[in-house]
Amino acid sequence: MTDQAHDRAWLEKAVSLAVDNVAEDGGPFAALIVRGDELVSVGTNRVTRDLDPTAHAEVVAIREACAKLGDFSLAGSVLYTSCEPCPLCVAACLWARLDRVVYAADRHDAARGGFDDHEFYELMDRDRELWPMPVHQGERDGSFAPFAAWLAKPDRVEY
Repeated sequence: MTDQAHDRAWLEKAVSLAVDNVAEDGGPFAALIVRGDELVSVGTNRVTRDLDPTAHAEVVAIREACAKLGDFSLAGSVLYTSCEPCPLCVAACLWARLDRVVYAADRHDAARGGFDDHEFYELMDRDRELWPMPVHQGERDGSFAPFAAWLAKPDRVEY
């Protein structure tokens, strides 16, 4: 099977799972993590079902894969998702060190479907003073203490 046919087959599965998830009162998103030809994990959007705003399909799939593989790094794996990952999910994919992310629908399709993440895509480019939620550094003595403790720990696991 060619790489393109391989990608297409996994994307079709992700899209099918996303459609099924809607019927099960979840959001219209699903993601798969694949290593070689092996399906490692499946995630569906569970935001409203679990009352968890971080329970996006990609994050759920990453959590399951890491638990299954016993590692926080998913290097050597590909994430297939029914829709272009939002900024939260892109960050999770980067932290998980996935080799690639392949998606079906794009952000414009998501907006047409009632999920307009446009604001989030552009937020990081704006001055923080223009953000809809204040995010600022508070004044506190010893704010570097957790990092000093981390750097002093000889058996720390780098990530």
